[in-house]
Amino acid sequence: MSNYIIKNMTDKKKNVCVIVLGDIGRSPRMQYHAQSLLREGFDVDIIGYLDSPVLNDLQEKAKIINLKKPPPFDRHVPRTLAFVLKVFWQALTLFWAILAKRKSEVVLVQNPPAIPTLAVCWFYCLLVNSKFVIDWHNYAYTVLALTVGRKAPLVKLSMLYEKVFGKLADANFCVTKAMREDLAANWNIKATTLYDRPGPQFSNKFTLADKNRVLDKLGLTDFAEVTKTGDVQLKEDRPGMLVSSTSWTPDEDFAILLGALQKYDETDNTHPKLVCVITGKGPMKNHYQQTILKFSWKKVTIVTPWLENEEYPVLLASADLGVCLHDSSSGLDLPMKVIDMFGVGLPVCAYDFKCLHELVRHDENGLVFSNEQQLASQISSWFKGFPSKINEQREIFSKESDEFRLITWHANWTAIALQHFVDIDK
Repeated sequence: MSNYIIKNMTDKKKNVCVIVLGDIGRSPRMQYHAQSLLREGFDVDIIGYLDSPVLNDLQEKAKIINLKKPPPFDRHVPRTLAFVLKVFWQALTLFWAILAKRKSEVVLVQNPPAIPTLAVCWFYCLLVNSKFVIDWHNYAYTVLALTVGRKAPLVKLSMLYEKVFGKLADANFCVTKAMREDLAANWNIKATTLYDRPGPQFSNKFTLADKNRVLDKLGLTDFAEVTKTGDVQLKEDRPGMLVSSTSWTPDEDFAILLGALQKYDETDNTHPKLVCVITGKGPMKNHYQQTILKFSWKKVTIVTPWLENEEYPVLLASADLGVCLHDSSSGLDLPMKVIDMFGVGLPVCAYDFKCLHELVRHDENGLVFSNEQQLASQISSWFKGFPSKINEQREIFSKESDEFRLITWHANWTAIALQHFVDIDK
């Protein structure tokens, strides 16, 4: 639906508040929602934490409200009390941030996290008669279970909490068909599946000069060189490049990748040296960095840089193979990093779980593995004879990626999600 139609359905622009009780810059799907809303003529407010840079057009066109983070309560009081104090702090700061700004006709909230976000946003919508919309990326209770165990009382409470407020929402989006079916069967919640698509910054149009510029900045100088005429060309003796992006959280077992790389280091001379670039930041990064330092490899080098928003797509496009270790806590969500890799035409090896087939189909558009032996075999086969060997499988995967990119995020969002924001009558 065009901006003209939307703007003529009301006397003023409608305001949508996008809420992420986390780092906005590391929440691409919610940023894409905000971009599409802006393109369709809405005013957009975004509330969350500004630990990482957000997309440039959002900085220019959206009103971004930076929440004040809670103090480190766990340093001073027992863990349970610290959790209660943190929730209380977040509830107060979030409610004040929503209430103090201009009125929103629609509040779109990311879940997880669920506590206290869903309750606070529902209460605000009830108070000002706004539409309450939840975008289900996963289940908060299954994420919580990774650290405290599935049988913990807090996990059961979180599940009940999500169920209650999910039913109170005026509309629900979710990331997979499997999640939509699960919400309907177990919680009687009707949701609309809105698949992730690559953002416009992820494309296969980057030039060799673009790639070399980013690689040089990261100190990765063994891949390309500038000729006497000023052109950029790949080095014949360049190493292979493997890339994996992560949030360094418990739902990704990097021991699988490290084990596979150990096996690769033991391969024969038909396999090149390999640079493994692992991007991102998160709670377990330091732990794995210390583990990496213990390895003494001859053929494999691991680097763990942090990239700017505009550098990350170029790095992915520069790589020869991507690895995704995401293991869904619920088995019902899909890894955004694979979407990004498909967006730049990068072939992917992805860890297998319940609904991965909705995105990655083994030997059709990517490779699927379940353990380090399978991953080691896939990496070894992929790089055997590199770079002179022509990889026919890569050509097949590239064609699949080209088809995947034909449907953009905004085109998909317009067809599936837009009407939920246009029709705001409750």
